[in-house]
Amino acid sequence: MLLLAVTAMEKLKTLPPAVWVKIGIAVAAFIISILVLRRVMKMNKIIAAIIGFVVVTVVFFSWVYNRNEPKFLTPLVERIAPFFPSAGSCASRQGTTPKP
Repeated sequence: MLLLAVTAMEKLKTLPPAVWVKIGIAVAAFIISILVLRRVMKMNKIIAAIIGFVVVTVVFFSWVYNRNEPKFLTPLVERIAPFFPSAGSCASRQGTTPKP
């Protein structure tokens, strides 16, 4: 059993520094999200709901504009995307002259 633990430690030592940076960022993001969540729970619920709505709306419209949504939301975004501008359609119109 000790032999298995040593090989696991050796594998951890061989990980590149970029992996450790990503792990550190993930742990810091988790701790910060817990602290923010605790602060929001003490807030007025209406204000917290408005802030949450704005954040979700901005993220969703960013997904629709850039088409970089999560894979499971692609069917929903495909139905909604024709009603809103997208990065591809705006870039294609930049080279044309405006219609009077």
